[in-house]
Amino acid sequence: MAEKRRSGVGAAVADSGKAGKAESDEELLAQAGVGLLLRDALLKLVEARSEDPIGFLAEHFSNLVSEAESGPGGGAGAEDGPKQEEQSSAEEQQQLSRALWHLSLAHHSQRSAFNNNIRVAYDLLTLCGSSRSGSGGVQGRLYTEMLQCLCSEGGLSGTTAAPLLRRIRCHDYEAVPYELFRQGVLTCAAFADYIRKSQCLYAAVASRPERPAERALCRAVLGTLEEALDTSHGADSARFLEASAKISPAKLARAMAEVHVTSKLQEGPTMDAREFEDAAAALFIARVRVVS
Repeated sequence: MAEKRRSGVGAAVADSGKAGKAESDEELLAQAGVGLLLRDALLKLVEARSEDPIGFLAEHFSNLVSEAESGPGGGAGAEDGPKQEEQSSAEEQQQLSRALWHLSLAHHSQRSAFNNNIRVAYDLLTLCGSSRSGSGGVQGRLYTEMLQCLCSEGGLSGTTAAPLLRRIRCHDYEAVPYELFRQGVLTCAAFADYIRKSQCLYAAVASRPERPAERALCRAVLGTLEEALDTSHGADSARFLEASAKISPAKLARAMAEVHVTSKLQEGPTMDAREFEDAAAALFIARVRVVS
């Protein structure tokens, strides 16, 4: 009887120990915010639709670690002179890299997710700028550098992107508000898509790879692009996104058929890919408001 009581007491103590351990594990996870971290990471993964989920999550948590280590104000000490300047520059580049990473997580057509990522990028760069100037908004210099990086990552050459950037960049000393920041990011994203589409259109009208496309055909396609831009409405970025949807294969086919009938399939002057891309880019850029 005494042995049964002792074994019963031992089992009860063991059970209570397991319960205590389970409770402490749950408390540990809750206090560390692990559930929220995992939830946020999974939401980002779903938004990005990454083909490499393990690599994506690794990069996501690596960015979180970097942000935690730098902290608000970048952890700058009381050092003076070149060393402090070098540290500030390195911290700015870190924040810029994180902002660009967040902007790459979702395509601009996923409007809700993309807008959320724009806000995160804006907050990161605002924090970086406020540590130096104390003014509200993103520094104009950082904003312009970010737009240059967005265009480059979108596959745009420097010569193609330069005319657009001249219209939407800000002075180095200006503080860029959120709405202007959002419009700039969306405009660069839409422009990159637009140029990719124009390159595909040129490839479609260039029937022979060894010979440039007929100029008359290229003019017909450029006319369709211009019509799509002119018949769209709304703010710059929204109008350009709408224009992309209006460039339908049927309209292009009709325009190309009309040119063939007019020219009776005779070979005429040609237009190379560079000239076509420049002309298509000019149509887009002419409709972007200049930032004053």
